[in-house]
Amino acid sequence: MVRWIAGGRVIDPDQDVDRLADLELADGKVVGLHPVGTAPSQEDTLDASGRWVMPGMIDIHVHFREPGQEYKEDLLTGARAAVAGGVTTVVCMPNTMPAIDKREVVGLLRRRAAQIGLCDVQVCGAISRGLKGEELADLGEMALAGAACFSDDGHAVMNAGLLRRAFEYASDLDLMLMLHEEEMDLSNGGSMHEGAVSSRAGLRGIPSASESALIARDLEIAHEFGGRMHVCHMSTKRGVELVRAAKARGWPISAEVTPHHLFLTDLAVLESHYHGHTKMNPPLRPWEHVEALREGLKDGTIEAIATDHAPHGDVEKDEAFGCCAFGVTGLETSFSLTRRLVDEGVISLSRAVELHTSGPAKVMNWNDRGTFRAGTRADVCIFDPERVWIVDPSVGFSKSVNTPFTGWELKGQVSTTVFGGRVVYHEGKPAA
Repeated sequence: MVRWIAGGRVIDPDQDVDRLADLELADGKVVGLHPVGTAPSQEDTLDASGRWVMPGMIDIHVHFREPGQEYKEDLLTGARAAVAGGVTTVVCMPNTMPAIDKREVVGLLRRRAAQIGLCDVQVCGAISRGLKGEELADLGEMALAGAACFSDDGHAVMNAGLLRRAFEYASDLDLMLMLHEEEMDLSNGGSMHEGAVSSRAGLRGIPSASESALIARDLEIAHEFGGRMHVCHMSTKRGVELVRAAKARGWPISAEVTPHHLFLTDLAVLESHYHGHTKMNPPLRPWEHVEALREGLKDGTIEAIATDHAPHGDVEKDEAFGCCAFGVTGLETSFSLTRRLVDEGVISLSRAVELHTSGPAKVMNWNDRGTFRAGTRADVCIFDPERVWIVDPSVGFSKSVNTPFTGWELKGQVSTTVFGGRVVYHEGKPAA
C-alpha cells in the first residue's frame, strides 16, 4: 500500500488546489495534503517530483463487451486500458450480449470486476428488456444488485411512454437515465454526418437534428414527470444550446462529450480514405459543432469528458465504411488529448482535470471520489506532463486497435495509477 505521494504538483479542482504538496494516504483513504518535505523517505512513499498528482479519473461511459463479446474486450483488458489512462472508476454500458437487463448480470459483473481489482467497474443497467425499447427492465432489482444508472446506450428510447415510466422509476431509486439521443427516423441508416462532406462522399448522412430533436423531447418528458437526465456523447451545436437553456431553468440535466468530438470533424472520414476508425455514433461533425462543444466545456454546460470506449475487432471495422461498426477506443489517450485543449488555450488545466474527476463524480452523485478531501478513496493519477509519445494502439492494453488518433503525437502521459491505496499501474505495467 502507498502511504505517501511526495513532491508532486497536486491538482484538485474540487478543493481549488493547485500547488506542490505531499499527499498522505492510509487504509485506502485520503488523509490530507501537507507541505513538501513532510513525507518520510521510505518504501511506501512514491516520489512524484516533476509530475502532476490528480484524483483518479472517472470515465462514465465505456463498453467492456462482457458478457458475450469478449473477443473485442473483457473486464480485465478494459480495466488495464483504464488504469493505463489514469482512470480508476468506469461505468460500463449495458449493450452486451445478453444485455445487462437483470440483477444477476449486474451482480456477476460487479463480482468479476472486484476479483480483478484494478479499478472500480460500475455497471449501468438497461432501461428496456433486451434494449428493445418495448418493455421496461427490472430497474429496482438491478439497483439492488448495484446498478449505478440506467441506459439503452447504442439505442435511443423511441417509446416516449416507456421513457416516462423509466424516469418515474429511476427517480424513486434516486438514479439517473443516461440517454443515447438519436431520432432513428431521421438518422435512417446513415453512417456519417449529413452535409457537404457526406454528399461528396456519396454516403447516407445522419443530420444533427437527429440528436437535438430527441434531446428536446426528452428534456420535456424529464421536466414533466421528474427524474435526472444525462445526455451521452453530445455532438451538436443545437444540443449544447438546449442543455444550456435547460440548466438556466434549473432543470436536473447533465451532459458529456467525447475526445474525438472535440478534435475531429467529418473531414476526417475523407482524410482517412473512409477508414472504419473514423466511424462512430454520433458521427464526427463540422467545425461549428466542435467549437460549440468546446464552448460548452468552458461555460459548464458539459460536466464530463467520457470516452465512449467502444472496442471492435478487425472483422467489424474492415468492411466498407457504410457497413462497418460504429465506435472507437479511447481510455489510454483521453487525458493526454484533454491536456492538448489546455495547451491550445481552450480551457484551463484546473478545468481539464475537473472534467475527468469531480465533474463526472457530481454527475453520478458520488462524493467519495474525484477529490482529495479527507476520507475519500485513495485513487490517484500521477501524470508526466513533459513526456512526448506517439499513439500506437498495437502496444496498448485494449484488445482492439480502433482509435482515430493513431500516429498522433501527444504531450503528457500517465506514469502511475493508484487505486484504493494500491499501485495498479506503473510505467507501462498494470498490476494484473
